Amino acid sequence: MAVLYLKKYKESYDGRQVISLFSGAMGLDIGLTKAGLNISLGQDIDKSCADTIIANGHNVICGDITQIDSGTLLKRAGLQRGEAFLVCGGPPCQPFSTAGKRLGINDPRGSLFMDFKRMIDDIRPRFFIMENVKGLLSASLRHVPISERDKSYKPSFEELPGSVFQVVREQLESIGYKVIYGLLDAVNYGVPQFRERLVILGSRDGEDIFLPMPTHFQLHQDKDYKWQILRDAIGDIEVNPGPCAKFSQERIKLLNLIPEGGNWRNLPSNLVKSAMGGAFESGGGKVGFFRRLSYEQPSPTLVTSPVQKASMLCHPRQTRPLSVREYARIQQFDDNWIFKGTLSSIYKQIGNAVPVGLGKAIGQALLATANGNSMVNTKRFRGTDIHNRIQNALIASDFE
Repeated sequence: MAVLYLKKYKESYDGRQVISLFSGAMGLDIGLTKAGLNISLGQDIDKSCADTIIANGHNVICGDITQIDSGTLLKRAGLQRGEAFLVCGGPPCQPFSTAGKRLGINDPRGSLFMDFKRMIDDIRPRFFIMENVKGLLSASLRHVPISERDKSYKPSFEELPGSVFQVVREQLESIGYKVIYGLLDAVNYGVPQFRERLVILGSRDGEDIFLPMPTHFQLHQDKDYKWQILRDAIGDIEVNPGPCAKFSQERIKLLNLIPEGGNWRNLPSNLVKSAMGGAFESGGGKVGFFRRLSYEQPSPTLVTSPVQKASMLCHPRQTRPLSVREYARIQQFDDNWIFKGTLSSIYKQIGNAVPVGLGKAIGQALLATANGNSMVNTKRFRGTDIHNRIQNALIASDFE
């Protein structure tokens, strides 16, 4: 049974109302607001997330999306079917994450993705945004015998051969939406963090939607358009970081031996095997083990905890994990944004969020499409081929 929180959001912009699903700490939603959209309603099953949303003055339904009717969402948002500008969200697909074991959930038609699709079909927004882990693109469908299926497995059909993403795309297209997609790296949109996300955009009316063009670059003559580095985000709060997780004393001793920007490879050779444990014999670069960050580079992708052995996020100069305030800075939450819940819950909320700058860029791209001002139309002129090559190179970079 969904719990209704009757909190009023600020005045809406006509024709720009957004219903947010799987809202979390609202990173995507803040970005969309900065682009000029209005979040009329959020939704999340996690009470800590709902408490965070309420604490910041937003309207939210806390409950299981499988048990929520689209009519309830529309009523709470003050909208009729077809009136919403946008429905957005990232239905959880952790089994496809490249950070996990990638066991797969066998078929997205048996996952929360189908409830996301149901809401889009029922609400009929002008646009939708679905964001997810990049592993969704490469995951393959896997047949699971009935005897191995748990109670959460819902399909009443045999899985078809093909890829998970193929099914996702076909399902979204089957409800009448034009669909485009690509991998976007948040660092290319002014975020001080390497963070790749699969972004799927849909248009109900077949409009010429497009993925946002990069605004920041590794090489640029103007410092305002270069990648943002970790120092830009957290350098001023090094000695006053706020609440923070802790490393064990054993890990602190080893991390004290690691220079800024280094990892396990910088440990003395006689300590490496014992420090790495079973991971020593495994393959891969293992770059996250005993990792101390560099102020002079963008942050690695934030994970839901900075103290895990394989994905440590140690401060560049101090032997401690990144604090929740530093996490929030890297994800571009304002300093006055309030997070509710336990320390581990707050790390998880921030680590799972879409960076604000990436959300803003996506919102701007949809508004530019809606307003019809995304393209400067010109007659052919000397140098057009050069400009086309630059544009094609930028587009191609989003799919690498």
